[in-house]
Order: sequence, then C-alpha cells, then structure tokens
Amino acid sequence: MGILDSTDWSGLHHAYGRAVDVPGQLAALSSPDPAARRLAVSALSGNVYHQGTRWPASAHVVAPLVTLINSPSTPDRATVLDLLRLVAIGDLSDDQLPFDPVRAFVGVDRAGPSDEAAVIRTLFEEDDPDIEAVADVAEAVAKRWAAAAERRAPSFLVWLGDLDPAVVTRAAALTVWFPKVAGLAGALADIPCGSDGDAGASSASSASSASSARASVNLALGFLPGPPGAAELASLTACLESGDEAVRVTAAVALARRRPAVLPDAALNVLVQADDEEVAGVVPGWDRSLRGHVAIALRRLGL
Repeated sequence: MGILDSTDWSGLHHAYGRAVDVPGQLAALSSPDPAARRLAVSALSGNVYHQGTRWPASAHVVAPLVTLINSPSTPDRATVLDLLRLVAIGDLSDDQLPFDPVRAFVGVDRAGPSDEAAVIRTLFEEDDPDIEAVADVAEAVAKRWAAAAERRAPSFLVWLGDLDPAVVTRAAALTVWFPKVAGLAGALADIPCGSDGDAGASSASSASSASSARASVNLALGFLPGPPGAAELASLTACLESGDEAVRVTAAVALARRRPAVLPDAALNVLVQADDEEVAGVVPGWDRSLRGHVAIALRRLGL
C-alpha cells in the first residue's frame, strides 16, 4: 500500500510510543498465514485503540484499513472491519445509539497541530509530565485523533453491497454510527430480505451468514433518525415474513423504534412471541442481545 510508504510513521505516536511498528502490522493483515494476521490484529488493537483511547497514529491507519477492506484479495476482511470499528468509535456500545457525530466531535476544530504537538510532548517526552498544563486542549486533541473515521464514513457505504455477508454485517453495524451520511438509509433498505434459505443459499452456513447480514441491516435501520421512508418501511415489512427468526425479530424491533404509534400487527406479534420464547443470540457487530433489543422495543410500546 503506497500510503504506508508516504506516511512518516516515525513522526507519529501510538499508545506505546513512536508508531514505527504500525506499517509492518498493517501489511501483516494481508498475510496468507492466519497466525500472522491474528498477531497483527492484536498488536494494532493495543497500539491504536488502547482501552478506548485513540492516538495520532490511529487517524493514519484508517485509510490503509479502508484500502484493505476494499480489496477482495485481503483475507478475513470482516476482521479488518472489526478493527476499523474499534478505531472509529472506540468503546462506544450500541446502547448509546442513535449517535450524533457532529455533537460527539464538537470542539475538534479548535485543536490545531501545535496543540497536538504539546500533548504528545507532555505524554511521551517529558520526564515529569504536567498533564494539567495541556488539560484544556487534551480533550479536543483526543477528539481530533478519533474523528478521522467520521471523515471517511461516506466511503463505507460500498461495503453494504459486498458479496461477503460477513462484511455486510459489520458494515451495517459500523455505518449506523454515521447517520448523516447521504444515501445511508437507501443503501440499507436496498439489501434484500431473502435470507431464509430460499434465495439460492448454497449451504446452511451461507444462509446463516446472509441472515446475520440482514439482521444487522434491520438493527441499523432501527437506529436511524425519524420515521422510515417508503423504501425503508417496505424493506422492514418484508422482513417480518422471513423464515429466519433473527431477521424477523430485528425487523420488528426496527419498526417499533421508528414508528411505534402505527406498528403493524405482524411486528407486534413477532415481538410478543420472541419475548415469550426468550429469543436467544446476538447479531455479529452488535453488543446487545436479541432478547435485550426485544425488551427495549416492548418497553417503548408500553408493554
């Protein structure tokens, strides 16, 4: 990746010092050796996403990660997307959705390169660092490091149409954090709901992967702002008839969130049945269990 060669990694810092090891770790994500890839993911996670904190190097790994995900030759692109999610949103969990990145990153513009240099100098170069001396700009600088993915979010939409269901699953769970991206609702609604094994799936495994993708899409649609448009409504309503439980349940959850006052009877029936049967499972890329989503949906309905 040319971007690795054009970046002065020695001039950037991550959680443990200068980021000279990051290019090798990024390159290893393309290795044919699964063990090498696992080591690279572990090392990068610790370096550029350390206990939820992002660093100057974090902003610069976004573009290489996007390039890796865009390349069909990259092994296990879903794992790379998981890593991008950590860099993009840190420790935020889906109980903090819906998310407003404009509000979250307020103040980022007031932190300039000199402020960033002062924070880095304090953290890494002073023997007796005076944290208070940079406290007034440290938060804005940290937001500056974390905001890089938000600037690239429009390019994430292409993954919603990927041929790999695991990539679609993670892409839906990531893009929902950037609800102001133009075309997001339409891109989500365009993903077909035929994931119950009768739409040409070649195996139980591929059918399950496709179902997870659509379930993730449903949850993402559920957390977009305002009432659903016609395409979103038609897409979610169609999913209520799916033969896959997770797809039905997440569609009903989304409808309960977006239009609770005019919820279709079919959606209410799905939610009540899921609650009675204590629906199990978690959609990949999401934190809350299906049962938790159902409980919150029913609470929103006053049930």
